[in-house]
Amino acid sequence: MKTSTSIKWTGNMSWETELFGHKLVLDAGKENGGEDKGPRPKILMLTALAGCTGMDVVSILKKMRVEVEDLQIIVEGDLTEEHPKYYEKMHVIYEFKGKDLPMDKLEKAVNLSEERYCGVSALYKKAIPVTTEIRVIE
Repeated sequence: MKTSTSIKWTGNMSWETELFGHKLVLDAGKENGGEDKGPRPKILMLTALAGCTGMDVVSILKKMRVEVEDLQIIVEGDLTEEHPKYYEKMHVIYEFKGKDLPMDKLEKAVNLSEERYCGVSALYKKAIPVTTEIRVIE
């Protein structure tokens, strides 16, 4: 299945795209000649990983009948010092909030997402180390 997207230059360092009816503007910061109209492209790589695995984990936990009050996913990326700057590793932190959450089921949901369902994670793991941490906040 082929997928594609396009992005249109809107002047200076700003770019715009529409994804499934949602407008997204990318721009550089003022320190790099942009006008800060939107996020930088590279950070979206971390957001894509968080969103992909997050949707999986929530779906899997619902099927397991595990009720989570809240879930925040933090993805930390370590950039190289020299150009081209890229993420040389990523660390995913799952912060679950709830009472009496079964750690074995949380771990299973995270593992299923990372090893079987999340295409973003699968691709990134072919190129860089991606580590995981699970935290439970009651």
